[in-house]
Amino acid sequence: MKKTLATMALAATMVAGPVMADLVFPSLSYRTGPYAAGGIPFADGYADYFTLLNERDGGIGGVKAKLLECETGYNTEKGVECYEATKGEGALVYQPLSTGITYQLIPKTTADDIPMHTMGYGRTSAANGAVFSHTFNYPANYWNGASIGINHLLEINGGDIKGKKVALVYHNSAYGKEPIRTLEELSKKHGYELNLVPVDHPGQEQKSQWLQIRRDKPDYVIMYGWGVMNQVAIQEAANIRFPMENFIGIWWSGAEHDVLSAGDKANGYKAITFHGVGRDFPVFDDIKTHVVDKGLAAGAGDQVGNVLYNRGLYAAMLAAEAAKTAQGIHGTADITASMMRDGMEALEINEEKMTALGMPNFGPSFKVSCMNHGGPGLGGMTQWDAAAQKWNLISDFGPSDMEVIQPLIDADSAAYAKENSLEAGCK
Repeated sequence: MKKTLATMALAATMVAGPVMADLVFPSLSYRTGPYAAGGIPFADGYADYFTLLNERDGGIGGVKAKLLECETGYNTEKGVECYEATKGEGALVYQPLSTGITYQLIPKTTADDIPMHTMGYGRTSAANGAVFSHTFNYPANYWNGASIGINHLLEINGGDIKGKKVALVYHNSAYGKEPIRTLEELSKKHGYELNLVPVDHPGQEQKSQWLQIRRDKPDYVIMYGWGVMNQVAIQEAANIRFPMENFIGIWWSGAEHDVLSAGDKANGYKAITFHGVGRDFPVFDDIKTHVVDKGLAAGAGDQVGNVLYNRGLYAAMLAAEAAKTAQGIHGTADITASMMRDGMEALEINEEKMTALGMPNFGPSFKVSCMNHGGPGLGGMTQWDAAAQKWNLISDFGPSDMEVIQPLIDADSAAYAKENSLEAGCK
């Protein structure tokens, strides 16, 4: 009789609460090709965080997370193919990790009602959620990064950089061209001279660019590079004895593999960031216990705490918190992509939440809204210590110049809406 009652109870439970599908998070990764050195640690951090949630917490809201990794090779066409191949698997949110792929997926994800998170990359004007309903780029974007770089120059020059020469060394692609307009507007405001120095993919040959820099003698160099381009640029800068403390990379030009090959010559090189550096956060102890020590790490476990591993982990954490928010809004743990979009637009990150997640002071507090899919646009400055072989955060997370950036966002998003016959507005 006991067995019969137990069987009946189990059957009743299954009728009342069916087994939920996994929460699916695609990872458009690139572990091969000229950009693999950056793609691998990001993909590892992204995967390991979801594994941590499954192993330690039983998933997100009681539902296991499932990662679908698809290799793009940082190739736009392959990225679109990965999207088409995975979108029907219950995909909740896409992280393309490529500006080129992002531009192609903006109309596709919007039409398919699937959100996309382009954290610190992609189309900057997607910060206007009234136009780009399914694209989010919180907590900071390329234009914020350009302004934060200029703010640092202002800080170390007593607030005055009039007459200074600033060179932008940039990846000659949609990604590298993103900050040009912002830097041009900021040059009008602050009176510095801006010189543009493009570097063609993949960036292994930069002799002529750095000879130009040696000839023009800029006071500062800002770099929007990626992959092998960063390593070559830092080595070439060392070869012409350009002072490393005057060389500043965007957050995609400031990882360990970018500087290690130059040895001591890279000492003092700087990079902008929108999240914490190092592994001195409780979450990494949990990753060691529940992921690495169990043999469940996406990689060898040697990237934990490195810059791009941390960024992948941060992206996964924001995705998981948006999923939790969506579950709360809709009253179900088994959310859809459309519900996930709502969770992303209502996401709130504060220090109390970050501390509870084992990531105190790891990133800025922010709220997302329909009018602001981009977050607060805060950033800090890191500097490479070659002797200790580590990055140090040398500033607080400070604001970017939204008086310059917001009109650019408004104008670009309005142009996009007009070109695509979109009626902008919030729900």
